[in-house]
Amino acid sequence: MIPAQFDYAAPTSVEEAVALLGEHGDDAKIMAGGQSLLPVLRMRLNAPEMVIDLGKIEALRGVREEGDALVIGAMTQHAVVASDPLIEEHALLLHKAVQHLADAQIRHRGTLGGALAHADPAGDMGAPALALGAQFVIAGPNGTRTVEADDFFIDLFETAIGEDEILTEIRFPKHTGWGAHYEKFVRVAHQWPIVAVAAAVRAEGGTIAEARVGLTNMGNTPIRARGVEEALAGQPATADAVRAAAERATEGTNPPSDLNGDADYRRHLAGVLTRRAVLTAAGV
Repeated sequence: MIPAQFDYAAPTSVEEAVALLGEHGDDAKIMAGGQSLLPVLRMRLNAPEMVIDLGKIEALRGVREEGDALVIGAMTQHAVVASDPLIEEHALLLHKAVQHLADAQIRHRGTLGGALAHADPAGDMGAPALALGAQFVIAGPNGTRTVEADDFFIDLFETAIGEDEILTEIRFPKHTGWGAHYEKFVRVAHQWPIVAVAAAVRAEGGTIAEARVGLTNMGNTPIRARGVEEALAGQPATADAVRAAAERATEGTNPPSDLNGDADYRRHLAGVLTRRAVLTAAGV
């Protein structure tokens, strides 16, 4: 199907992009990598009058260190996230999770910021960002503001980004030396996860000193499994201790029921995958 006719703009600065958003309002759509927007346009599920392509804003690309934070530009492609040595060293969970995202072609076109702003609860990037305590830097007509991960994901396909704002970068506190694993369950290769678990673990002398766990596709947004994190802290890094903690994986979740499985099936998967992810992250 051919998309409805629209105007197209490719600004070269964030300020220009924000100005275009202010000018066109609800009639405009932002395009990052386009991997979510373009299919929607082709199926005419949305028909904006203006598409604002961020692809020429070089300031939105790249990975850099700033003290205790790792800063990733919103237009940085998934393939770069998967291969950058700084991310592998300081945000291993993100490095591992992105390798499960779709296929190589999409990873070379899609962007980290685009995926997070799209806020699909089945997307692979939300749970790692939430688990790692990311901060989202958002630019608008009144300047920039920073939103914590806990406040960024609002509801299904809804984030804290305003209609006249643009996500510019994502800041990750360094988790240097932490073990990490992303455990994803699918029926078909490159499918959206039926359930996935993002786990980062800091172990000291055979004890889990700290753990951070995020759940994918267990509600309308990514979810922090705080009950699991609390149960793991201070426990020995053993299969029995992790199994007991994983029983709390479904606390605060509201999984969907669809053709891939009902809510109870997803609850069962969440417990199993949490156990596997944490054990692997802890090196057990």
